[in-house]
Amino acid sequence: MPATSLADWLRSASDDELAALLQARRDLATPPPSDSTVLATRAGTAGSTARAIEDLDTFTLAVLDALLVADADTEAVPVARIEALLGADPGPALRRLRERAVVWGDDDALRVVPVVREIVGPFPAGLGASVPELADVDLADLAEDERSVLAALAAGPPIGRSRDARTEVPLDEAKTPVQRLLARGLLLRRDAETVELPREVALALRGGHSCSPGALHEPELPTNPHQQSTVDEVAAGEAAEFLRHMESLLNAWSEQPPPVLKSGGLGVRELRKAARELEVDDARVTLLAELAVGAGLVADSGSAAPEWVPTTLTDSWLASAPAQRWLILAQAWLELPRLPGLAGQRDARDKAMAPLSDDLRRPLAPVTRRRVLQALAELPSGAGVKSAEELVAVLAWRAPRRGGRLRDETVRWTMAEAATLGVIALGALTTATAALLDDDRAAALSAMDRAMPEPVAQVLVQADLTVVAPGPLEPELAAEIKTVADVESAGHATVYRITEQTVRRALDAGKTADELHALFRERSATPVPQSLTYLIDDVARRHGRLRGGAAAAFLRCDDEVLIAEVLGNPVAEEYELRRIAPTVLVSPVPLAELLDGLRAAGFAPAAEGPDGRVLDLRPSGRRIPPRNRNARRVLPEPGGVSPEQVAQVIAHLRAGDRAATRRRGAEVRLPGGGGGSDTSATMALLARATRERREVWIGFVDSHGTASQRIVTPAHVGGGILHSTDDERYPLHRITSAALVED
Repeated sequence: MPATSLADWLRSASDDELAALLQARRDLATPPPSDSTVLATRAGTAGSTARAIEDLDTFTLAVLDALLVADADTEAVPVARIEALLGADPGPALRRLRERAVVWGDDDALRVVPVVREIVGPFPAGLGASVPELADVDLADLAEDERSVLAALAAGPPIGRSRDARTEVPLDEAKTPVQRLLARGLLLRRDAETVELPREVALALRGGHSCSPGALHEPELPTNPHQQSTVDEVAAGEAAEFLRHMESLLNAWSEQPPPVLKSGGLGVRELRKAARELEVDDARVTLLAELAVGAGLVADSGSAAPEWVPTTLTDSWLASAPAQRWLILAQAWLELPRLPGLAGQRDARDKAMAPLSDDLRRPLAPVTRRRVLQALAELPSGAGVKSAEELVAVLAWRAPRRGGRLRDETVRWTMAEAATLGVIALGALTTATAALLDDDRAAALSAMDRAMPEPVAQVLVQADLTVVAPGPLEPELAAEIKTVADVESAGHATVYRITEQTVRRALDAGKTADELHALFRERSATPVPQSLTYLIDDVARRHGRLRGGAAAAFLRCDDEVLIAEVLGNPVAEEYELRRIAPTVLVSPVPLAELLDGLRAAGFAPAAEGPDGRVLDLRPSGRRIPPRNRNARRVLPEPGGVSPEQVAQVIAHLRAGDRAATRRRGAEVRLPGGGGGSDTSATMALLARATRERREVWIGFVDSHGTASQRIVTPAHVGGGILHSTDDERYPLHRITSAALVED
C-alpha cells in the first residue's frame, strides 16, 4: 500500500534508509525524535530543508524544480512527467532527494516537501504562472521582435518591466511587441509596469524542457598534463620564495612592530611600507600578515599602544628546516577562518576592510579551501587546470546554492593563494598538499623536503665585494653570510653585499678577523679577492678600542681593600662580580638580589641611585603574577553522527512508532505523573507482563525531560528498574504510565 504522508513513508523505511537520512541531515537527530511523525515534521521545516539542499548539484536542483513545476508539493506526480520535463533520466537525482527526505514516494506517486516551494522561490526553473489554455500554443507566426522579448523572459526570471503594459489595447491597435504579445495572451499583465511570461509559452520556447541542456551534465574541466615531479619542484620554488618573504617580514616587524589600528587590523600605510621593503604587492603582504598571525608567529601585544609583534614561536620557526616552515604555514592556511582576499574591499558601510581585522573573518573559509583542493585532488596525477575560471564553473555547477555572493570569488582567491604558498603549481595539486589533505603531516613534510632544492655549501665571492649564493644555502652557512653581508637582490640566486658596516656588524656579533678569513677561504668556490682581505683586516684593527657593556648592578667603594675582600669572598663567584676599575665591580644580577647576598655574607652595602643618593629597595606592596590571555580558538566544523548514535535514534524512533500504532488496554498511572513512588497496580501489571511475555505500552520521561511513548517486553522488574528483553533499562520513577498492549 503506497504511503499517504511523509511520516508513513519514513515509518516504512528500512533502518539503512533512516541511517542514511540521519547522516545526510544531522540536525534531524538532535534531540532524538520520539516517532516518525515528529521526524517528518522536523524534516519539513524551512531551515532544515534549506540546509538539506544547500550542497546539491545543479542537475539535482533541476529535478527538484521540475517536481515543483509539476506541482508535486500539492499532488502525487509520476516520474514519467518529470523525465519529460527534463529530457533526461532523473533517477540518480531522485535517489539523492529521497535519501534526504526532500522527495518521497514511489516512482508513480512522487511528492515534494511543501516548504521547498518557499525556499526555491515563486518561479521554479525560472517559469511563471501556468495558463492551461496555452498548452498547445503555436509560436510559428511571431515577429522577430516579439520572439526576442519572449526569449529573454523564457531564460528566466519570467518577470519583466515595460511601460507598454500600462494600458490594454486591441491587437489591431498594438504598436510595440509587448502590446501585441499582451493582446494575444502570450504575456500576462501583472500591474501597470510588469508583465509575466506564462509557463506554457516558456516551455514551448525551451523545447518542452524545464531546464537548459547545460544543467544536465557537469561542465568539463580542461587540464594540462604535467609530470608530478615537475609540479612538486615548481611549487617548492614558490614556497621557498614565500618563506623568504615571511622571514623578511618577521625580521622587519621584530625591529619596528607596526601599530594595531583602533578598529583592529593593519593600517594601509604599514601595509604599503612592508610591500615596498619586501618588493612585493599588497595582496602578498596581506597573505603574509594573515598567515603570520594565523600560525601564531605574530600577535597583538595588547598593551596601551598595541602593536603587531612577533612571538617566541618565531625563533623556533626561523630555526626550522624550510620544509618544516612551509608545513606550519600551509597548515595554518588550510585552517585559517578568514578571507585575506577581502582586504581592501568595501563593506556595507563603504569602508575599506583592513588586513588582520575582524571584517575578514569567515568561519566557513577552511571548508571552501578544502573543497577547491579536493576538486584538484580528483584529477589524474600531475594534471592541472588550465585556468581558475573553468574550475569556478565546475564548482558552481556542483553546489550552486553554497557560498553566497562570494562563492566564485573565493575559489579564485583560493587558487591564487595556493599558488603563492606553493600548495599548488601549474594548476595541479602537489604531492605534499595531497598528503596534508589526508592529515598525513609526516608524508607532507617528507614530500616537500624532497621537492625543495638541495642546499648549497659554497658561495661565489666576487672582486666587487659581492657574494653570490647559487641556490638556497645550508642553514649554518646562511646564518654566517647574513652576519657579515646584506642581501642586495634575492631570487633563485641571492646576491649579498659586503661593506665596512657589515664587517663591523660581524665583529660586534663576536666574530674575529681570523674567523671571517676562514669563512670565506673555506666556503668560497672562487679565490677570495685581496680587497676583501684588506677590508676585514682594516675594520678589525679599529674595532673594539672603545668598549661598552651592560650590567644589572654595580658596586663601588673608595677603599680598594674592601673591594678586594669582596672579590675574595665566595659571594663574588656566586653573583658573577667582575672588576672593571680599581674601585668598581659589576654584576649581571639585579641590584636587590646582589645586596641581599652581600648582607648574608656579612657585608653592609647600601643601594645607590643615579644621582648618588641612597635608595630604599624594600617592597612597596603585594604583587600578583601576570595574567595570560588565551587566544580565540576556532571551533572545528561539527562532524557526522556516529553509527552508535544513529542506531540509538532509530531504536528510539521505532519504539515511538510502535507505541503510537498499537492498541493498549486499561492504563495504570503512577502517582504524580512521573517522579512518584511505585504502586501495587503498576507492579502487578509489569509482573503479569513478565510472566506472560506480553508487550507493555509505557509513558517515559528521559534524563533530558523529554516525554515519549514506548512498547517494551519486560524481562525483569527489580531494584526500581524495568529490564526489557532488548537489554534496555527504564527507571520506574521515570515511567509515567503503563498499559498492556492488546492484540
